[in-house]
Amino acid sequence: MRDQFVPPAIELVGLRKAFKDVTALDGVDLVVRPGEILALLGSNGAGKTTTINICATLLRPDAGVARVCGFDVGTQPDQVRERISLTGQFSAVDDVLTGRENLVLIARLRGVPRPTEVAGALLSRFGLAEAADRRVATYSGGMTRRLDIAMSLVGTPSVLFLDEPTTGLDPQARLEVWRTVTELAHAGTTILLTTQYLDEAEKLADRVAILHAGRIIADGTLAELKALFPPATVEYVEKQPTLEEIFLAITGGEA
Repeated sequence: MRDQFVPPAIELVGLRKAFKDVTALDGVDLVVRPGEILALLGSNGAGKTTTINICATLLRPDAGVARVCGFDVGTQPDQVRERISLTGQFSAVDDVLTGRENLVLIARLRGVPRPTEVAGALLSRFGLAEAADRRVATYSGGMTRRLDIAMSLVGTPSVLFLDEPTTGLDPQARLEVWRTVTELAHAGTTILLTTQYLDEAEKLADRVAILHAGRIIADGTLAELKALFPPATVEYVEKQPTLEEIFLAITGGEA
């Protein structure tokens, strides 16, 4: 019996988007495989958030094709939305409600059966069970972001978009989010991650794509991107280039 074809989790072909006279995307091609963490890197204004918003059906491209789980974001948006979730740069939780109330509310809005049970399971999964009935206003930054990601998983999406999920967090809170993202990927969730922190991409991503001037100018594993550099120089010890050095070299030195 032949293996059944499994479409890419995300597939972008010739994606273009402009805002008046500003070109945000100028022919983006990208494939993300099921269960993969792909970090999309780029300077401010490179088009990272625009790419995610198109994939999440929040923007329509001017040209090109974007598919998520095999469904076209333009002609099949409902099927796409059933399979994705998005966590943006700013937390979407209601800090007047408790952690449990936030999760139950989202579950009810999405029509998920047994919302209280779903909320309890997610609170335990994200280490928030003891704080479940506290108002979110009392949570630390890391706890709030973990709750935000937990809310995005109500309904078990196949693909999760994380747009700079650790912006503004302290180092400990960033580590908490990193652990959560790694656990989600191990459980089979496909993750497209944008970040300004290159050490974050180096730590989490299976593959890295660099978006510059509206195009993907590099795409590969960290080892493959390192191979774009000259051989490591040997002084007292062999020095391998960091992802930050690779990014600056590929983009022409722009921070």
